[in-house]
Amino acid sequence: MIVGRREAWTGRVLLVLLMAVTLMPFLSLFVTALHPSGSYPSGLEWPSDPQWGNFVKAFQAARMVELIKSSVLIVLGVVPLSLLLGTLAGFAIGHLRMAGRNLVFLVFVLGLTLPFEGIITPLYYQVRDMGLLNTRWAIILPLIGLFMPFGVFWMRAHFVNVPEALSESARMDGANVWQLFWRIHVPLAMPALSSLAILLFLWTWNQFLLAIVLVDDPLKRTMSGALGAFQGQWGTDMPLLCAGSLLILTPTLVIFLIFQRRFVTALLQGSLKG
Repeated sequence: MIVGRREAWTGRVLLVLLMAVTLMPFLSLFVTALHPSGSYPSGLEWPSDPQWGNFVKAFQAARMVELIKSSVLIVLGVVPLSLLLGTLAGFAIGHLRMAGRNLVFLVFVLGLTLPFEGIITPLYYQVRDMGLLNTRWAIILPLIGLFMPFGVFWMRAHFVNVPEALSESARMDGANVWQLFWRIHVPLAMPALSSLAILLFLWTWNQFLLAIVLVDDPLKRTMSGALGAFQGQWGTDMPLLCAGSLLILTPTLVIFLIFQRRFVTALLQGSLKG
């Protein structure tokens, strides 16, 4: 009992410390955003006259409505197609036991080691030769390809644990491969699909590097990518820059808070299945 209590208190203290370390940057941004525009606040000093209007000014200056529209279009171009391709490939590799599946899966696993920074230069010239520079397709198409290895890896981990007897029963009832996939396995894979969709949404919405390298127009970038242009324009105004950063972070935070239970449940299911 004594050891159990000590472990419990130690865990609680560590949890509080980790929460403090995690929340400190956001708290610093929030306090700085409330200072008068053009000032240079130090530390976490609360302003005597909080300037809540800085958030309105940053929203208007950054043209947030147009940035949100651009980010939504990019997300709609990346996430559904990435989910479809990742699910199809994961089903083929993990459940259909196709010939050469181990080699194909190894290629996808190797793709997980590919850093965005390592391919940005050749990717720039390839996108330029395709005539897609400064368009949203310059972000959408590379992200679909770069997200494929993780999507296949994630979905294959689900399908490989589905009992073979389930598919055999459906085949005996006359179901072909497509019916087996759409009517049996996709509904069962909804927890894995929803958690993967959340991850892809967060990664796409927060994509910064591809957006600033491949797209010159800030209004055609993701919200995180547009932060570079906003910083260039308001880099000397720290309160306004912090307010803009918090506004950009808000959508991802809201999405995660809404779907956190589904996301954690999917992760726990994956860990229990091994």
